Amino acid sequence: MSKILVCDDDKEIVEAIEIYLTQEGYEVVKAYDGQEALKVLKETPIDLLVIDVMMPRLDGIRATLKIREENNIPIIILSAKSEDADKILGLNVGADDYVTKPFNPLELVARVKSQLRRYTSLGSTVKNENEAIYTTGGLAINDDLKEVTVDGETVKLTPIEYNILLLLVKNQGKVFSIEQIYESIWNEDAIGADNTVAVHIRHIREKIEINPKEPRYLKVVWGVGYKIEKL
Repeated sequence: MSKILVCDDDKEIVEAIEIYLTQEGYEVVKAYDGQEALKVLKETPIDLLVIDVMMPRLDGIRATLKIREENNIPIIILSAKSEDADKILGLNVGADDYVTKPFNPLELVARVKSQLRRYTSLGSTVKNENEAIYTTGGLAINDDLKEVTVDGETVKLTPIEYNILLLLVKNQGKVFSIEQIYESIWNEDAIGADNTVAVHIRHIREKIEINPKEPRYLKVVWGVGYKIEKL
């Protein structure tokens, strides 16, 4: 049974998260500020931390910095939508993922499961040097096997979806217009291609993202096109 530390100064939020995680079979340890979280981590083996950004005594950002000095457990930060800067800072100082408030508890549970799978599978896969493998974060494509995995779990894509994703993953950070994607994959002029590409992009997101409305990997650059984030 994985042990999850949930840290938020709002006790109702902590209790709500505890209910959902307990239903999934996890053991929950509670803390209400960063100092308490650090104390728990020193005294108790913890498999994953869910921590809020804004808290008294020691906030989630500074707590994450201190934790990362000696602990590599998965950390998911909670941040309000108005705290985008804190969200980015949290990832920069060592958090593995984020969930914006108000959040769907089922989404948080999915992200917890995802991070635990990824954490426990680290080092368990052996890479053949001859294989063409492209990765970003927990997303991996083995082009020799035509296999896509997210946090170690196989994702089934159609050939078109696979080729679009491969194009973007092989060129991480580069923005491709709808026309460029269409012409690269269909090998014909992009006439009325907008809806066609958009539908496939939506389907890919539904398969590789925990929350397609807030994608971690496949990002839209408004007015320009799409890209795979380099993580």
